[in-house]
Amino acid sequence: MARFLLATIPLTGHFNPGAPIARRLVERGHEVRWHTGSHFRSKVEATGARYVPMRAARDVHDTTIGDAFPERAALSDFAKLKFDLTRFFVDSAPGQLADLEAELRDFPADVVVCDTGFLGASLLHERHGLPWAAFGITAMTVASADTAPFGLGLLPGTSPLRRLRNRALAWAVNNIVFRDVNAHLNRMRSGLGLPASRKPIFDVPVSPYLYLQGSVPSFEYPRSDLPPQVHFIGPFLPEAPADWTPPAWWDSLRESPRPVVHVTQGTLATEEPHLIQATLRALADEDVWVVAATGGQPLEWLGAGPFPDNARVERFIPYAHLMPRVSVMVTNGGYGGVQCALAQGVPLVCAGTSEEKPEIANRIAWSGVGLNLKTKTPTPEQVRQAVRTMLDTPAFRRSAWRLQAEIATHDAPTEAAMLLERLAETREPVLNTRPKG
Repeated sequence: MARFLLATIPLTGHFNPGAPIARRLVERGHEVRWHTGSHFRSKVEATGARYVPMRAARDVHDTTIGDAFPERAALSDFAKLKFDLTRFFVDSAPGQLADLEAELRDFPADVVVCDTGFLGASLLHERHGLPWAAFGITAMTVASADTAPFGLGLLPGTSPLRRLRNRALAWAVNNIVFRDVNAHLNRMRSGLGLPASRKPIFDVPVSPYLYLQGSVPSFEYPRSDLPPQVHFIGPFLPEAPADWTPPAWWDSLRESPRPVVHVTQGTLATEEPHLIQATLRALADEDVWVVAATGGQPLEWLGAGPFPDNARVERFIPYAHLMPRVSVMVTNGGYGGVQCALAQGVPLVCAGTSEEKPEIANRIAWSGVGLNLKTKTPTPEQVRQAVRTMLDTPAFRRSAWRLQAEIATHDAPTEAAMLLERLAETREPVLNTRPKG
């Protein structure tokens, strides 16, 4: 039996992928503790892991991040990304480190396992040498000669000209675009007595021991120089909650021959319901059902009703129940939701420009499983045309089916657990022996 200490940022998109890992480790007889925000305590305990509260680290949830950082709402999308990197991720790291060090005095873990936003694990390794693993909760940030730097939303390329572009952009991003972010990171490190790092901010979360990417290679840009400790293990799919009660309209929708279009803005990018409102208007006269989920926001967030006759709106619908019925998903690009759709062979229309969403939207278009509208505020006509294209063009569904078949070859929780067990046993990097690409 090994001891694993999980640590995740207290946001839904960072927490959820860890739940299947924790549950499988517990099932395999390991002792698991999980350090995260208080909002997730019951969910941690449901996996069989022991909950470890955030004391020094800042405990902020999706629904309270606006209150904690009110200035964030007025920023442009790119400025918001830099704000999140500095004020949320970097500034949280010293408190995370303090919490982990305190917990390890009572619980001498063999391995720390974190999401890619939890920078405290890498700092802990530098101080104490404890092996750590990271699981990817978004599109891969790993730098490569074959890709433009993460965050620019540019397509990859391996031609000599594209590689020259990639190298030039990498220098510019590190030394100009994110220079202030990297300087902020090194000021934080200096305050902890650690030397300055030359790693770009997006490379910091890449563990040199084990990196678990929650997707399949066909959804990710190929890299001829992919680090050998990176493993694609398939998406971390949510289980169907046992206590969910279907809404009154559920059976009629399941039995209807009409296509179902699902629209969501996730749980974080919910300042304004632009995408959901545009989709409801766009498809009001189409022969489809539109199922909208507000990501936990009250229905009043969408404005005064009534909603179109073909619309069904709920705060939350479990994807394990909904996705098998969906024909097209309209999304702002939340990584977990996109992976859930692809696991069911559902093509996508993506309209998102905040956080890392442009990177995910480009991968949707690049892999052939959907369209990137390149805006977070599409017009109803743009949404209608894109949805009609998804319904009327078989190539998109065939591409989604191809990824569905690839995803079906993986069991992410079991693969993650086996790789983590190897790390706990050897305390050495767990290298991938599969061919690159």
